Amino acid sequence: MFLNPFHPLHHVRGVGGRLHHRGPAENTSEVKPTTVHADTQGQSFPVFALAHLLGFDLMPRIRNWKDLTFYRPTKRTEYVHIDALFGESGRNVIDFDLIESQFRHLMRVAVSVREGAISSTLLLRRLRAGSRKNATYTAFREVGRVIRTVQLLRYLSDAPLRRRVTAATNKVEAFNGFSQWIGFGNGGVITDNDPVEQEKTAKFNALLTNAVIFHNALDIAEIVRQLQEEGYVIDPEDLAHISPYLTEHVRRFGEYSTHELGLVPEAYDPHLDVDFSPLRGDAPPAPDGYGQAA
Repeated sequence: MFLNPFHPLHHVRGVGGRLHHRGPAENTSEVKPTTVHADTQGQSFPVFALAHLLGFDLMPRIRNWKDLTFYRPTKRTEYVHIDALFGESGRNVIDFDLIESQFRHLMRVAVSVREGAISSTLLLRRLRAGSRKNATYTAFREVGRVIRTVQLLRYLSDAPLRRRVTAATNKVEAFNGFSQWIGFGNGGVITDNDPVEQEKTAKFNALLTNAVIFHNALDIAEIVRQLQEEGYVIDPEDLAHISPYLTEHVRRFGEYSTHELGLVPEAYDPHLDVDFSPLRGDAPPAPDGYGQAA
């Protein structure tokens, strides 16, 4: 998903190119993500700050390094090997005094978003409206500068992390493309000015997209079982490269029969006799009597 402000990869283009979006703060499912991936849209300082206060680890894909600024904790702080990243000495310094003075307000805002008293999107819009005079917004920006600088340094120093972020972002962007392909009507543009109708259109598109993905996953699983019955050995590495975002067999145009909509489908088998533990990096199971708690 590309959610903005906390997951900018999932978006629905509305009237005049505006984006209608929801973030993990509005997530009501049982799945509670702790890491959120985004691209350049997810590099706003207040977004980093609010995500951190809400317990999300925002990990965007980094593209335009030359446009990014690293911030020092104090004017006197200098680094041996990476000082050039932070620009001229004594500049780009975090205002920790402002953060301390506004800390109660920051936490109050974060709790309001978490409890649903205000949406994250509306909050950031209101804060930005008076950003030059709004001390709370400025404090959010300072916290965001801290968090983003730390994330940039992590991204530079951790090659496996860069690979994970790139892989996750690619998957999310593939979902976006698939979702937009499903919502082909009117070029994917929501033309209704009513926020309720916009929300309904977005949710219907998400529902239809997930239904087709589920159907594709069932077809893939059935084909895998058929191959195994014929004696083929299924390599989990091969399955890892198969995407459920298949479109060649889906007919978006034509006549559709609805007389079977009321039929209850047979129970599906979600199990595949394939060992995926090597892909997860799981350790091999310990022999009997070893590795067990006393």
